[in-house]
Amino acid sequence: MNIAQALHDLGVRDNTLTAAEKAQLDRDGYLPLPNILSPQQVADLSARLEALVAAEGDRAGLEVHQEAGTDRLADLVNKGSVFDVCHTHPRVLAGIAHVLKGDLKLSSLNARVALPGQGLQALHADWAGPVPPGDFYVCNSIWLLDDFTADNGATRVVPGTHNSGSTPKQQMADPKAAHPDEVKLLAPAGTVVIFNSHTWHGGTLNTTDRRRRALHSYFCRRDQPQQLDQRRFIRPETLARLSDADRVVLDV
Repeated sequence: MNIAQALHDLGVRDNTLTAAEKAQLDRDGYLPLPNILSPQQVADLSARLEALVAAEGDRAGLEVHQEAGTDRLADLVNKGSVFDVCHTHPRVLAGIAHVLKGDLKLSSLNARVALPGQGLQALHADWAGPVPPGDFYVCNSIWLLDDFTADNGATRVVPGTHNSGSTPKQQMADPKAAHPDEVKLLAPAGTVVIFNSHTWHGGTLNTTDRRRRALHSYFCRRDQPQQLDQRRFIRPETLARLSDADRVVLDV
């Protein structure tokens, strides 16, 4: 089975996203999709995330990355079927496929929780350098498990910068500073924001007294190495529950 057939089997069609949604993604480099997760799904994902953070302790996230000021988790494909929606939802896959021209595989499925008083990141792109407009290698999706507010560390993006042919380090004296064109992704829990990972983005400071939770389902082109080698990490019990289409998306 190839990726085109896998996407079809998972419910992705040419009209899964509207023309207006595709145009917004092309123009701005990001697209919020409301109500992808039901309140029950948000609750179930949140409960599993909290259990994993507690169980893994100071080893949480080691499979990919740890970050000061956050709780990180990685390799979530193997840590519960509750996370399967993050690499199988047709609306999200349609957005990823639009950015990557149908040539995609999961790179990693992680969690990032901005702790109170923490979470500020420099603006960055998830690629080593600039790319020509339209020649994209990576695309991410942020799954909001808490409302993203102006105060709790919501991700900021600079619309249109995926087509700039430049990076924040090349253009800004201090990429941690505010950018005049930045927009915070403010949305309720249950929303998924697809963003072209060449778009400049970064976490903001969580100035509240509560942790801000999200999942990142990150994709790359099929000719690129995954952030987490899914074939090397896949567990037999995980493989057993996956459909043929799922396995193609994960490249396992």
